[in-house]
Amino acid sequence: MERKTNYGNWIPITILRICYGVSALLILLFLFFLCCWPCFWAELITGILAVASLVVSAFMHYCRYIFSFNGGGLMGEIHQFLIDHLEWKGDGTLLDIGCGAAALTNRCAKHYPKATLTGIDYWGIGWNYAKEQCEQNAEIEGVADRVTFQKGDAAKLDFEDETFDAAVSNFVFHEVRSQSDKREVVREALRVVKKGGSFAFQDLFGSRSLYGDMTQFIEILHNEGISEIHYIPHVERQPFISRRPALSLMLRNMGLLYGRK
Repeated sequence: MERKTNYGNWIPITILRICYGVSALLILLFLFFLCCWPCFWAELITGILAVASLVVSAFMHYCRYIFSFNGGGLMGEIHQFLIDHLEWKGDGTLLDIGCGAAALTNRCAKHYPKATLTGIDYWGIGWNYAKEQCEQNAEIEGVADRVTFQKGDAAKLDFEDETFDAAVSNFVFHEVRSQSDKREVVREALRVVKKGGSFAFQDLFGSRSLYGDMTQFIEILHNEGISEIHYIPHVERQPFISRRPALSLMLRNMGLLYGRK
């Protein structure tokens, strides 16, 4: 029997179960007030809430399908958008910061067949990913001989300065709980990239509460020695996302920071 990769989904199945469970409960309450204990206002309120809950459940179900690698494939398209902007020939080593279930790591491994890759992730409680899952996915994709995974904290990477020829990260920095200043998480990622090495990071760079003024931040990074930096704001407005308007709202403030150290 052919094994299939398990990369998870940005909309966990648990969320869907909760949404549909709440909808079922509200429908039962509506029927109770309608049939067993007639009360106009109770019927009206529970009826409205039940309909609203069903709409939310259906929307989340739709989002899960669109994000799915085996469904709409949007997660894969977002990863490919990042790789397409990584100015790297693929000779040497690459670090994927916050690799999750290794979807981006393995895509990079297949895109750069000469590269050796490392994926790090915290894999803490509350996340539906694990190191063993990453290793299994890499084996199924046929890249396990060039990819390794280890537990790590993106706020304090367990690597010497200028260790890697390239580094990538996708939608991770804003989730790092051990560092409140997300600019410092970016700096830490850049620290382990070799001088002249390449990087491509996607995150909520458009959120001023997280990153402040990105124009100012890019200028600061230039002054700190980063030789080349490009910034694409509002990635959610790119055609491959914007053709799904509802998901553009979910991905608002998404930006791509890429260049050479």
